[in-house]
Amino acid sequence: MLEELKQHYGYMFEDELIQEINNVGTYKEIPEGFKLIEIGQYIKSMPLLVSGAIKILREDKDGDELILYFIEQGDTCAMTLSCCLGNSKSEIRAVTETDTKLIMVPVAKMEEWLSKYKTWQQFVLQSYHNRMSELLEAIDTIAFLKMDKRLFKYLKDKAMVNHSDVIYVTHQQIASDLHTSRVVISRLLKTLEIDGKIELNRNNIKILDL
Repeated sequence: MLEELKQHYGYMFEDELIQEINNVGTYKEIPEGFKLIEIGQYIKSMPLLVSGAIKILREDKDGDELILYFIEQGDTCAMTLSCCLGNSKSEIRAVTETDTKLIMVPVAKMEEWLSKYKTWQQFVLQSYHNRMSELLEAIDTIAFLKMDKRLFKYLKDKAMVNHSDVIYVTHQQIASDLHTSRVVISRLLKTLEIDGKIELNRNNIKILDL
C-alpha cells in the first residue's frame, strides 16, 4: 500500500502524512457495481481512490436514482467528507463504476490531519471546490439541457472515467442514472447514432464524437 500511496499521492502529501495514511488506512480492492456507501448510514471512514472510479447518486422519495458526479484517482467525495466531519447520516449512495482500488481513512484521523497537515487541509478544500463545481454543473445540466444533450454528456463522462470510447451499459441502467424511462433512452440513443455521435452495438455503445 505504501508504494501505491507514494505513486498516486506522493506529489500531493508530505512523507509524514503518507506514512500516517499507510499506518491507519485500510486498503481495499472493490469490484465494479459494489455499493460502498448507502443513504442513511453513518460513515466511519473516507475513501481515497488509488485507481478506478465511483459514481455518486441521490435518491428521490420514490426510490429513483439520479447521478450527481463521478470521482476518480486522486479524488475523494465532498459529501462523504461533510457527513464524516459532521457525524451525520449519508445523503448519497456511492457505487463503484469500475473495478476500484482505494484506501479507507478513519474519520478521527481526518479531523486530526486538518490542523496537523497543510497539504491535507488543501486537499480537503480543493475536493470541496471540485465537487461543488460538479454539483453546479449537474444542476445546470438538469435545468437547462434537453434530455438528448444530457444523455450525450452522460455517455462522454462515462467514457472518460472508464478511459475508453466503448462503454458497457444497458439502456435501463442509463435510464436509471438519468431518472427517465428506458423507452426515452432507446429512442434518443438511436437519434444520436443517426447523427453520427455514437455507434450502438449489441452489448456496448461506442462514442464517436469525444
